[in-house]
Amino acid sequence: MLTRKHFLGVSIAAFAAACARTSEGVKIGFVVKQPEEPWFQTEWRFADRAGAEFGFEVMKIGAADGERVLAVIDNLGARGAQGLIICAPDTRLGAAIQQRAAANELKLMSVDDRLVGADGAPIEAIPHVGISATNIGRQAGETIAAEVTRRGWTLSDVALLRTTFDSLETARQRTDGARDALLATGLPADRVFDAPMRTSDTEGGFNAANPVLTRQTAVRRWLVVGMNDETVLGAVRATEGLGLGAGDVVAVGINGSATAQAEFQKSSPTGFLASILLDARSHGYETAKAMHRWIVEGVAPEPLLYTDGQVMTRENWQALLAEQEA
Repeated sequence: MLTRKHFLGVSIAAFAAACARTSEGVKIGFVVKQPEEPWFQTEWRFADRAGAEFGFEVMKIGAADGERVLAVIDNLGARGAQGLIICAPDTRLGAAIQQRAAANELKLMSVDDRLVGADGAPIEAIPHVGISATNIGRQAGETIAAEVTRRGWTLSDVALLRTTFDSLETARQRTDGARDALLATGLPADRVFDAPMRTSDTEGGFNAANPVLTRQTAVRRWLVVGMNDETVLGAVRATEGLGLGAGDVVAVGINGSATAQAEFQKSSPTGFLASILLDARSHGYETAKAMHRWIVEGVAPEPLLYTDGQVMTRENWQALLAEQEA
């Protein structure tokens, strides 16, 4: 005969075993638009860390276009996944992604770029962890403005090179935010020069910046902003080709990527002054953890969470990364 104490013991053990089985069987798809980019690889690494800690599998997949995204969602459903975290190649796929995820019984979260509906408005029903692109860009601009003041430069004597990729909304918001922050400090609007890019890498930044710089040879002090570290570094390499050095250029990237870290490790400073380190841990580890909890415990994630950035320089980059890894 089972006593109440025995019954409770058996019940608790059974409940724990059930939870363990549920957790062990959890599969979460983590789909990104550019799997080769360092930012997304870092997100995946942190997501894997959450999976190892809480006992679930992270299925990491790249999807560079809408057709691939929808096929991936079906594939995740067929492979027994219960959740999907996605940074889509086109945020306007929001309604289609939402419908396909529902058809495959996948809980859905977006990360980095927020999914929108047919009306262009964010789909509020999809939990999102993102970056306030405008605020991050503004932070880059404010960092540049502080350095201009420290150097004693006059804003009328400098020019801003804005490497642009306006077809991507997040990129446009970042570079617009940086430009607007500098305009607010007194930079004349006619001292802003746009350099449209074809690709969002270092080569793309160099190729976009070079002709602009060549046409403006009278300018000997440049400020540089862009959508990420790579594009900004490409522009810095272009300034170096014209004989400009660290004392002539103030460039601030975004992401705090391996590209920025390599630049900070050089024996002598370059025009690449700083990067805005984004919170890859929250975008990888915390999203995966939140999705796991949603699947196992039925606790939905926060509807909307925006993460902040930190100014990373030659002096503090190692400490900031160590803090993020902790």
